Amino acid sequence: MLQKLRGKRGTKGFTLIELMIVVAIIGILAAIAIPNFLNYQKKSKTTEAKTNIGGIKTSEISYQAENDNYVACGAMGGNMGAAKVVWPAPGAAGGFDTIGWGPAGPVYYQYQVDTAVNAVTGSPQMVISAVADIDGDLVNGQWAYASEIATLAATTAIAGGATCSSDGQVQDLAPGTF
Repeated sequence: MLQKLRGKRGTKGFTLIELMIVVAIIGILAAIAIPNFLNYQKKSKTTEAKTNIGGIKTSEISYQAENDNYVACGAMGGNMGAAKVVWPAPGAAGGFDTIGWGPAGPVYYQYQVDTAVNAVTGSPQMVISAVADIDGDLVNGQWAYASEIATLAATTAIAGGATCSSDGQVQDLAPGTF
C-alpha cells in the first residue's frame, strides 16, 4: 500500500531540473527580445521627426505660394534629451506661428527652418531640420528636408557639411543614430 502511494506521488508535478530548464529558456528569450524591443521603440520615436517635417514643409509651401518666400524659423522644441518638451504656446513660437504650424503635443525633436535665395535662379529655398538625442547617448539623430540640393551649414540643429538632396523625401542624416 505504501509503495502504491509513493508511486502516485512521484508521478505528479515537475522536477527541479525541469523547472530550471524552463526558467533558463525564458531567460534566454528575454535576453534576445528586450534589446530588440528597446531598439524598435527608439525607431518608432523617429516617426515624430518625419511627420512634423512633412507638416512644416506643407505649411512653408503654402506660405511661399502666397508670399513668394519661405519663413526662417529658429530652433524650437526638444531639449536634445530623451524627454519630450512642451511646444511653446501660439504667439511664442516665432516663425512657426507665421506659417501656422505647431505640433499636436510635446515633442522629442528640436525643429528649425533655414531659408535662402538661390543665387543662380533667384528662387527661394529652404532646409527643414529636426534633431534629438532619443537614446540619451549624447549623439544626435538628425533628419532634414531640402527644397533644393543643399549642403547644410552648421547650425544649432545640424552638424555642418551634411548634404541633403531635393528628392522630396525627409532624409536621415545620421543613420543608426537616435
